[in-house]
Amino acid sequence: MTEKTAITPDTHTAPPARFSHGVRKGNLLQVAGQVGFLPAVAGQPPTPAGPTLRAQTLQTLENVRSVLEAGGATWDDAMMIRVYLTDTAHFAEMNEIYNAYFEEQGLKEAPAARTTVYVGLPAGLLVEIDALAVLG
Repeated sequence: MTEKTAITPDTHTAPPARFSHGVRKGNLLQVAGQVGFLPAVAGQPPTPAGPTLRAQTLQTLENVRSVLEAGGATWDDAMMIRVYLTDTAHFAEMNEIYNAYFEEQGLKEAPAARTTVYVGLPAGLLVEIDALAVLG
């Protein structure tokens, strides 16, 4: 059996509960739900990238990317991306931000994706994104 390896990039704080930011087993890498926190600063609590959907979505995508990279993957290895929004009114804006981000990344093929509304994020957070990647 292939060992399971927890992934926590240097830019991330230790998770607040018993989970990992990402887990790799063999050629599979699951990125846990990431939110729009700025890179970690020792001794300081996590800080949202800003109050806007744009700022939080871009930072969230970068946080997912950092877990992918720490696990040996890139966006091109992503097979599935799940986006959780806290407000149905944010769908159109998030899609614009998402499309522009991946165009800038030069993504060869778009992964499967789904977006849903989820109201259980901590106060002030507007978006959460997770990803599943297959390496090799």
